[in-house]
Formats: sequence, C-alpha cells, structure tokens
Amino acid sequence: MAVLVAGGAGYIGSHTAAELVDNGEEVVVVDNLVKGHREAVGECRFYHGDLTDICFLDSVFSENKIDSVIDFAASSLVGESMSKPLDYYKNNLISVMNLLDKMKEYEVPVIVFSSTAAVYGEPENIPILETDRTEPTNPYGETKLAIEKMLKWCEKAYGIKYATLRYFNAAGAR
Repeated sequence: MAVLVAGGAGYIGSHTAAELVDNGEEVVVVDNLVKGHREAVGECRFYHGDLTDICFLDSVFSENKIDSVIDFAASSLVGESMSKPLDYYKNNLISVMNLLDKMKEYEVPVIVFSSTAAVYGEPENIPILETDRTEPTNPYGETKLAIEKMLKWCEKAYGIKYATLRYFNAAGAR
C-alpha cells in the first residue's frame, strides 16, 4: 500500500515524502512541476501531471495501491489569487474534487489536506484558535475554505476521513 503525496515536488510535499520514505512507507508523488522540482522527489515513484486531469489521476490510482492521500498541491499565492481568481478556483477546487472522486472510486479512506491560515482573514484574536471565525479576504483563502467544507460533506456521504492543516507561510531549504 502507498501514500499518494500530491504536490510532492514542492517544498513541504518533498520534505513530507522524504520523511515517509525514511519511515519505510511506499510513496507515490504527483506534481505538475509548475512550482515544484523533479529533483526534490528523490526515490519516490513520480508522476508528472495535473490533478485537474481526471484521466491522468485515474491512471495513477489504477497503477498503484493507494491507501491514503496527503494533498499539498495548489495554487497558493495570495496576491496572484486577487488578479486571477478564476484560475485559483479552477485549479484548487477541481484538483481536490478529482482526488476525492478517485478516493471514493478506489476506496481510499483518508486524506490529509494542506489548508492555510488565510481561511481566517484578519484575525480577531492572537493567537488564532482553530475554532475562530473563518472569513477569508482573498480567493486563495476562499478556495481552501471551500475545500475544507467539501471534505466535511465527503466524510458524511462517503466516509472519507480527513484532517486539515491550517499553517502560515513555511520557509526553509531542502
């Protein structure tokens, strides 16, 4: 059984994939390489393609025994999302809809979703609590919050368990 790491050639995804491999997990990485780097993937099985392409995603699931998904794939620049909102909605929402569709079809029971603290907008309190009000101020945050809601409904309808990670900007080196 394998863990599918979507966006696994990016900064956070490649570190996660490497840690999984170091812990003996079989890892399958999917990335469109728009922002990621092939050399960051290391020893993992790698598929170059786009999650908005359902046929591509079907080939990944049909060729591998996926038992969980970790999704780091997204358009993620706040400023760019303000000038290209439709691009962000198309990429971020359709990608996760396709992942969930294939997870349902192939009976993959769990996903960890990389969300963002941008779902909170301008915080009323510091530190921000997970239970604080969500009110995104940009399309990027809106897409992530919409996906969180989609995950909630897919858990109710299909039993797909999920966890979301609402972190701030990550920085470092590989």
